[in-house]
Amino acid sequence: MTIARVLIVAGSDSGGGAGIQADLKTVTMLGGHAMTAITAVTAQNTRGVEAVAALSPELVRRQMTCVVEDLGVDAVKIGMLGGAAIAAAVADELASGLYAAPIVLDPVMVATSGAMLADPATIAGFARLARMSTLVTPNLPELAALVDRARLDAVDVEPAARDYAATIGAPVLVKGGHAEGETVVDRLIGAEGAIAEWANPRIDTRHSHGTGCTLASAIATGLAAGLTLEPAIARAIRYVRAALLAAPGLGAGHGPMGHALGDAPFDLWERGCPA
Repeated sequence: MTIARVLIVAGSDSGGGAGIQADLKTVTMLGGHAMTAITAVTAQNTRGVEAVAALSPELVRRQMTCVVEDLGVDAVKIGMLGGAAIAAAVADELASGLYAAPIVLDPVMVATSGAMLADPATIAGFARLARMSTLVTPNLPELAALVDRARLDAVDVEPAARDYAATIGAPVLVKGGHAEGETVVDRLIGAEGAIAEWANPRIDTRHSHGTGCTLASAIATGLAAGLTLEPAIARAIRYVRAALLAAPGLGAGHGPMGHALGDAPFDLWERGCPA
């Protein structure tokens, strides 16, 4: 029996809505086997992040090595890194020759609550990892930071993403949740311009903590299972939307999604529903 093996390099969310916890749920729900290299531990809930403690770069790298040497890795998902030294250690490990697998980089910088999860040195460290990646998945504020802009107007998004994709040699999935309007448009953009886009009605909910982590892990699981990039993205978006609709309503702030999909049949979102 074969199973998609996904190595997640990310931080822990004590509230269970994002980070490693969301990644584990996502990969499991999509039929994969999730493995982890934890970069940092956070004390947080739906109201915000109260404390962050990064692990040593050596321990992060050792977690990765132990996994790949024994279980094997079909895809890597990178999320919160916890510091520039950890970013460098992860890049060094990925350059070791042990990882012939797709890499999905979610350049986590700011939590849904607004707490900063990456300092300028760590953001700079994304550059090397991005050049190793199969796909980078920034939201609009993250894309602005990656191209060293304070903000991006709507007309500037595609040119900025196109130039960044050319710089790193990989396409960029620009997530549209931070844009205005009743429709959320996620755009896959390469060095030559737009490749594909997915437009869906906005789901009005405050229980959206962990959407970026979930999307990137779902894409990585699809790639690990042999899907090509566009079908993997499309399936991941459907899963995120289903999880938003199934949110259990926990917490006083930005609550977690319903990764287990509540009472919905497993194949409901796989068929493209609920819309």
